[in-house]
Amino acid sequence: MLIAFPTPTQSVLEIGPLTIHFYALCIITGIAIAIWLGDKRFRAQAVNGKSVVSEVAITAVPVGIIGGRIYHVISSPSAYFGSEGNPLDALKIWEGGLGIWGAISLGLFGAYLRYRSLQKRMDLPSFAVFADALAPGILFAQAIGRVGNWFNGELFGRPLDTSWALEVPFKYRPFGYSEFESFHPTFLYEAIWCVLVAVALMKFGKTLKAGQVFAAYVFSYCIGRFFIELIRIDSANTIAGLRVNVWVSVIVGVGSLLYFARGSRKNA
Repeated sequence: MLIAFPTPTQSVLEIGPLTIHFYALCIITGIAIAIWLGDKRFRAQAVNGKSVVSEVAITAVPVGIIGGRIYHVISSPSAYFGSEGNPLDALKIWEGGLGIWGAISLGLFGAYLRYRSLQKRMDLPSFAVFADALAPGILFAQAIGRVGNWFNGELFGRPLDTSWALEVPFKYRPFGYSEFESFHPTFLYEAIWCVLVAVALMKFGKTLKAGQVFAAYVFSYCIGRFFIELIRIDSANTIAGLRVNVWVSVIVGVGSLLYFARGSRKNA
């Protein structure tokens, strides 16, 4: 994909009365791959070779989607509650807008509650082991989800005139950028970063202690997201001149790095 490429002219597929949004299809595909890979990895760790990933996903996935949407709406309130916003649009998940911080935090909490209930009647390893098994699959799901942003014509960065720039139609360009035609494909940068981190965790994660793979996933993702947020030009709330997600990347990244370091000392 490292050539100039356009924003898709079509974001939905209509089959008779059925309308399929490509963004939603990407999210569903990513979730399916995350469950499949997480199941495969967890079976390798479970003492009895059994997996409960699909059972946990029944709770964690919808809770995570709700959390992702809540975070997005809270961090971009003007789009829904501003002078030109419509509160009902907050329910239109298929149009894009799932904050990864809300999705992971609330989804992980839902997964923890469900996993703990299963532990009471099954011989299962710690939740940290379970979370480690899921981490690479979550990253692949995030990467696939970013492809959905491409179909929606969103989450691109500052103007860019080079071979891998994204051509953006006039209707998708933010205020003040109408004269520019091509931009940084920040959604692609994030997708590539997620895949690279996932592959690295699968290759080197076997040497880490329980919980450290998931912690490494979080702080590695935060590193990439920090720099990507500095390029993005879509509307966002700011604190001290920096986008909220930049601050969140720093706070969450530092927290996960401290957890990773603590795990190393604890198991030394």
